[in-house]
Amino acid sequence: MPLLEIRNVTRRFGDFAALEGVSLDIEAGEFFTLLGPSGCGKTTLLRLIAGFDEPDEGELLLDGKPLAGIAPERRPVHTVFQSYALFPHMTVARNVAFPLLMAGKPKHETSARVHAVLDAVRLTDKAHAYPHELSGGQKQRVALARGLVNRPRVLLLDEPLGALDAKLRIEMQIDLIKLQKEVGITFVFVTHAQHEALALSHRIAVMNAGRIEQVDEPDHLYGAPKNRFVADFIGSINLFACEVLEAGAARLRLRTELGEIVAPGPDHVAAGAKGAFALRPEQARIVAPHESLGLDNRLGGRVYDFLYTGDVTTYLIDLDGGARFKALLANSAPGRAKFFDVGDAVAVEWSAAAGLFLAE
Repeated sequence: MPLLEIRNVTRRFGDFAALEGVSLDIEAGEFFTLLGPSGCGKTTLLRLIAGFDEPDEGELLLDGKPLAGIAPERRPVHTVFQSYALFPHMTVARNVAFPLLMAGKPKHETSARVHAVLDAVRLTDKAHAYPHELSGGQKQRVALARGLVNRPRVLLLDEPLGALDAKLRIEMQIDLIKLQKEVGITFVFVTHAQHEALALSHRIAVMNAGRIEQVDEPDHLYGAPKNRFVADFIGSINLFACEVLEAGAARLRLRTELGEIVAPGPDHVAAGAKGAFALRPEQARIVAPHESLGLDNRLGGRVYDFLYTGDVTTYLIDLDGGARFKALLANSAPGRAKFFDVGDAVAVEWSAAAGLFLAE
């Protein structure tokens, strides 16, 4: 039985449906992420789990028991917010101990638990410091420790890394993964950052306009999105409208704005079907016009622009047919390694096994 069951949950605010018939199962010990654009309903769902709000329809169950009517402070759930919400006049140890003090736990038990959880988040040496003496990452770890000290069944994390700079955010992602493995508590994480969700999660629910578009493991979401929204939202991708001209054994011939191409296809797709062809930039190869890799699909064009990001350069290519195409080229030399410049004639190639046909 799943630890947390969300059954056909709907939440409306006037005429606006923040959630519409949402159903999810979250397993014990799972790092589960709710991912989607602003306004998709992910924070509303987190608030329902926490007990800060109640659904208009449907139900939520924890360990098979309904959560309806149980006050937030009586639920075995704790929420960690982006703002940290630390008490500035209390030491780190006192901040972490606060939930146990409010619950009337004995002093010796409180002290032991606080010491153990500060050790888990690597802040034992900061026990007597105050929040204003801490870095952003340390404050976030204090907030995590406070959330874990009362041993909740579920820890809810509402954009907890959003206030951190890029480098610290990556460091905290690694800390979160290690911490979740060590404590074994179910984490339900809310973010709009795709790369963060892919890096942290066992499974991800992609949300859009109050509904669940797809629930899957990160590599499946990235490599096998179920529809155009998921494909476009997760990472960078080339998407082109297309029609199936011929459907063979695991291969399709497609008519697109790029021209005719070959692509992998599921068995149930038939000639005449319409949809979109999706290809990740890293699946394409960019070469000079006189070079050829001998791959199944080849298109000519010119470099419109490029973005150097250290390990790779992303090229925007205006194809001869008029479409714009994204392709990656790994940078093998230090510094600003640049292989093609704006205006250069190039060709892009990719295998018939790359990409994906997404039916309408």
